Amino acid sequence: MTARRPFSARRVPANAGRALTKYWQLYAMLALPLAFVFVFNYMVYPNLRIAFMNYRPARGWSSDWVGLGTFAKVFKDADFHRAFRNTLLFNIADIILQFPAPIILALMINELKARRFKRVSQTVLYLPHFLSSVIVASVAYTLFKPETGLVNVLLMNWGVISKGIPFLTEKWRWVFTYLSINIWQQIGWSSIIYLAAITSIDPSLYEAATVDGAGRFKRLWHITLTGIRPTIVMLLIMRLGQLLGSGFERLNAFGNVNVREFQYQLSIYVYEKGLGAAGDFSRSTAVGLFQTLVGLAMVFISDRFAKLLGEDGLV
Repeated sequence: MTARRPFSARRVPANAGRALTKYWQLYAMLALPLAFVFVFNYMVYPNLRIAFMNYRPARGWSSDWVGLGTFAKVFKDADFHRAFRNTLLFNIADIILQFPAPIILALMINELKARRFKRVSQTVLYLPHFLSSVIVASVAYTLFKPETGLVNVLLMNWGVISKGIPFLTEKWRWVFTYLSINIWQQIGWSSIIYLAAITSIDPSLYEAATVDGAGRFKRLWHITLTGIRPTIVMLLIMRLGQLLGSGFERLNAFGNVNVREFQYQLSIYVYEKGLGAAGDFSRSTAVGLFQTLVGLAMVFISDRFAKLLGEDGLV
């Protein structure tokens, strides 16, 4: 039998250039997103040195080097500790509550037999993802007003409550409402990849399980969930990499003085202490770099843990 040549010795397929010529429109369309990623994700790397400088826009790269001084100043700041705590707790709660939701939704949609109803349901569930946080927040404040909001009016008419509940103006209720609205907005869009993974499962496995007497829930548990487990693990690893992520637009839209204690997260901290009136660009860069390094560490740690459990992992 002829020995297989190593990869380095293999020749590029002769039809590669032909495919490039034939489908040049698709490659041209790909050029724009690739350029976007290169410009905004890679070309900014040299500017990370701002975190190690006492950067002043007027002096530019002639600003004084301070080494880790900016990081020391950030880590001693009580406001940073509060923002770090809130960001960490909210992301942990988000993983616990939101991460399983699209998996459950994908399993439910997959069980629907009426194709037209299935397509309509998917479309309706995807739409909230495309709404901006400002629009979602304005609608939420209208619906959840303590006295005139639709939600409170219905609950009072049904006799569930005697007076309106301040869903978005009392800090503890704000936490629950904020997380619930986030789940509602993202659950449909996040379920797409799980639905795609389900379609790749061999249908003969379901047929064999049915012949063996397995019911719907057993097929769901032993075939569907097992088939999409690598996808679940991969997305969980990626989600853990965003453990210190914080969306400014959403927090700013839902924030008010009554919930400041929980609304104050790292994105708000970076804006107020770095990019806002303070103009401390070194501080904002240092916090951003810290978030990135923690996220990178979490990806490697969770990937290693997944491999110890027998999964393929991500890296």
